[in-house]
Amino acid sequence: MTTKETVLKEITEKKAIAVIRAETAQEAIDISEACIEGGISIIEVTFTVPQATHVIETLTAKYKASNVVVGAGSVLDSETARIAMLSGAQFIVSPYLNEETARICNRYRIPYMPGVMTLKESVHALEEGVDILKLFPGDVYDMNIIKAIKGPLPHAQLMPTGGVTIDNVEQWLKAGACAVGLGSSLIKRSQKEDFSEIINRSRELCAKIEKYKVSQIL
Repeated sequence: MTTKETVLKEITEKKAIAVIRAETAQEAIDISEACIEGGISIIEVTFTVPQATHVIETLTAKYKASNVVVGAGSVLDSETARIAMLSGAQFIVSPYLNEETARICNRYRIPYMPGVMTLKESVHALEEGVDILKLFPGDVYDMNIIKAIKGPLPHAQLMPTGGVTIDNVEQWLKAGACAVGLGSSLIKRSQKEDFSEIINRSRELCAKIEKYKVSQIL
């Protein structure tokens, strides 16, 4: 049985979450599988995707025996969070802190990662038992925001999402991010039926993360 601690460890060790948005459920599945083929093992299926629960159920069933972790994103309330959990979601991501969602995730021991923008929001989220704070939208920040928050809150785990790219992922990690979320910069493609770009981009991202990890050991 997968535990909350196991999921958090996977996220902080693998360091990249693919944020999946798509126009149809099948497209979301295809994009997710392309990311997985490229080496990304943490998949966030957003609830902006039609039939998001079907996508989560399909992916969790297919990759149950692997190290792939599937979660739900764009979760706005506790009702949606519970539906996502029953569909197999192993973590919950929100664009903002919803206290009822934090409580239900704590009740069922599911990691909850809400969006924060300020120090006050960060403290509030930590008080609600949040393990990882999602810096969102990341593209409105300078990377020094992590240092600024970690000054008074050195124990805070911060995950920028939005504005993170393959080109700047190492800089975000060096700035102190415990993980990063990538959406459009990862899953965009020039031809709708061609997922090779996503596979190649995922491989490049994983290579950049491994390079960062090695640099921390040496």
